[in-house]
Amino acid sequence: MSVAENQAAAGRGSARAVAIASSIGRFLVIAVTTYLGLLAVTFFIGRVIPIDPVLAVLGDRAPTAVVERTRREMGLDLPLIEQFYIYVKSALSGDFGTSVLTTNPVMSDIRRVFPATIELATLGTLIGAVIGVPLGVLAAVKRGSLIDQIARIVGLIGYSVPIFWLGLLGLVLFYAKLQWIAFPARLDVVYEYTFTPITGFYLLDAAIQGQWDVFHDAWRHIVLPAALLGYLSLAYISRMTRSFMLNELAQEYIVAARAKGLSETRIIWGHALRNAAVPMVTVIALSYANLLEGSVLTETVFSWPGIGLYITNSLQNADMNAVLGGTIAIGSVFIAINLLSDLLYRLLDPRTKAG
Repeated sequence: MSVAENQAAAGRGSARAVAIASSIGRFLVIAVTTYLGLLAVTFFIGRVIPIDPVLAVLGDRAPTAVVERTRREMGLDLPLIEQFYIYVKSALSGDFGTSVLTTNPVMSDIRRVFPATIELATLGTLIGAVIGVPLGVLAAVKRGSLIDQIARIVGLIGYSVPIFWLGLLGLVLFYAKLQWIAFPARLDVVYEYTFTPITGFYLLDAAIQGQWDVFHDAWRHIVLPAALLGYLSLAYISRMTRSFMLNELAQEYIVAARAKGLSETRIIWGHALRNAAVPMVTVIALSYANLLEGSVLTETVFSWPGIGLYITNSLQNADMNAVLGGTIAIGSVFIAINLLSDLLYRLLDPRTKAG
């Protein structure tokens, strides 16, 4: 290799390193800016709502002197910008204060309830992806057919019908009438005090410990709420899959593949779906984040002890430390999933690599 070629190779390597460093820098700036924005929104929400955090702790009948002293101890007499600085500093260290309702540190409560929400949303996303992707592919391939119309109706119902109404209807049918599922909770009372979770994901913990009776009971409790969340995920994923596949099937490489005599199965599932899978990563990730964020009504209807029910109960009891801490936790996960999906998209799409 000549000196010129070596210099050219070194220049390309240097340019690639600069591009990677620049991409990582932009990624970090976006992450930090978005998280600070989340903290700012939750901080000002906590200041504008008509709930006095001091009275929420002390009660309405506390003496004025005690109220004023507590207000100073909580730093609520400081200028707003200084309060925000203290709030951000505490949040970054994982300190969201103490819950009035449980008297535990809010972060301790979040660590206890969040696995239940993650387990529910994960199972719902799996159901949505496993059914939604093939349904969307078939709807695109057989555009205008009966299966396409069914996919559209499924998506329309999923977008239109309130989740709490579907939950109540499901309880009436599958629990009250058919008795196929267990009552709203996470486990039967008989297992609540005999089962020791390891990770907080009951299905996984029961399987690891070989307690298949607990696994069966946990499955009977989670299957209906997970199926409902899966239906919402399915409606979104199938619709987007159909759109991506229609776009891919109209490309010139599909015409060329058919001209070469490749089978329709290989063209659809081996080529078109493979290219559509790149943006589908983002779609599935967003669906998962939405289920984590939007499971409040589902957890309330099914008495599911996740972070959604935790925030709801805290809000009803004016426990703003818990409400804001839970909101930040969900928002942080949402931000992380969005940024991760964007990173995966850049890694998987060769066009972004080229750019």
